[in-house]
Amino acid sequence: MLNFELYNPVNYIFGKGQTEKLTTLVPKDAKILVAYGGGSIFKNGVYDQVKTALTGFDFIEFGGIEPNPRFETLMKAVHIIRKQKITFILAVGGGSVIDGVKFISAAVNFEGEEADILKKRILFTDLSKVIPFGTVLTLPATGSEMNSGAVVTIGATQEKLTLGGSALFPKFSIVDPTVIVSLPKRQLQNGVVDAFTHVMEQYMTYKHDAILQDRLAESILQTLIEVGPSVVENPSDYKLASNFVWSATMALNGLIQKGVPSDWATHMIGHELTALYEIDHARTLAIIGPNLYKIMFETKKEKLAQYGQRVWNLTGDSTDAIAHQAIEKTVEFFHTMGMKTKLSENAENYKETADFIVNRFKERGWLAMGEKQNITLEKVREIVEMSY
Repeated sequence: MLNFELYNPVNYIFGKGQTEKLTTLVPKDAKILVAYGGGSIFKNGVYDQVKTALTGFDFIEFGGIEPNPRFETLMKAVHIIRKQKITFILAVGGGSVIDGVKFISAAVNFEGEEADILKKRILFTDLSKVIPFGTVLTLPATGSEMNSGAVVTIGATQEKLTLGGSALFPKFSIVDPTVIVSLPKRQLQNGVVDAFTHVMEQYMTYKHDAILQDRLAESILQTLIEVGPSVVENPSDYKLASNFVWSATMALNGLIQKGVPSDWATHMIGHELTALYEIDHARTLAIIGPNLYKIMFETKKEKLAQYGQRVWNLTGDSTDAIAHQAIEKTVEFFHTMGMKTKLSENAENYKETADFIVNRFKERGWLAMGEKQNITLEKVREIVEMSY
């Protein structure tokens, strides 16, 4: 097992009716910015719950944070916070809103060009340099409610880039599974596949001796396979909803990544597809992931076979045979979850995509990636072309 440090200070508050606890969680003397997205919180009752809980508090609102939050939009909030001397931010929404708030938190006191936070992958570790924030989760998928990472899109350059650091954990996150009942089917499908692929990025590498970590990852995958298709059709079922929501958090709260290698190349490539074509994040992962496993088969086949045996109960005459079946089962699951797993099914004028992504990675100096740093730019090209 690899050396690791585990730090997660988030006060995670789970269950029905927990939004009312905002009254005791938000600092009494804070001047608050309540940030949200496109208005779904007005349809599912969350806005009213938050507003009631904040009765007597000093707060202003900032709406319009997009799916795949835009740097340009977030900077408007940064300017408001500076002008209004806001001392606390409350993110009310899904992963995009929470990611956006993490950027806002980091950018307010940043000395320099704010876009460099993304372009230079700056890590924030000094709590005195960021604005504290909490979250009320409305869409489970990204795990952003219990981690310190974020992804933000720079619209002007069509780049989807990351930021993070130990200072960017939420102070608290309220997670009520009942709110998913109002979500569109497509968003629920995306949430399941996003969480599933988060686990795979940390699990689908090579055999190692971190036995417990593998078992934890496999249990999350099995749970998502069990509840995913059903929760999309019946999100009002609390058993399904609660297990789905908790699985999405556990997939990316840092626990299963400790002591093990991880990949993340599927995400790096997928982010480019979202930036270029506005394809939903989860759907880019469904396009790229299985083809990455095929191109990198020789270095991942031992783990693919383990995954096939333990998660899908597959049998076969050889490691190779089980590993190939495991990839097929993954694609089948993505199809069951409503994913179209070819780029040509999700975008037009895609034939130059591989060249564009390879050139962009080259410009950034991203010459190799993956758990063994053996996913070269030529491999990236093969993965993307296989995904057409």
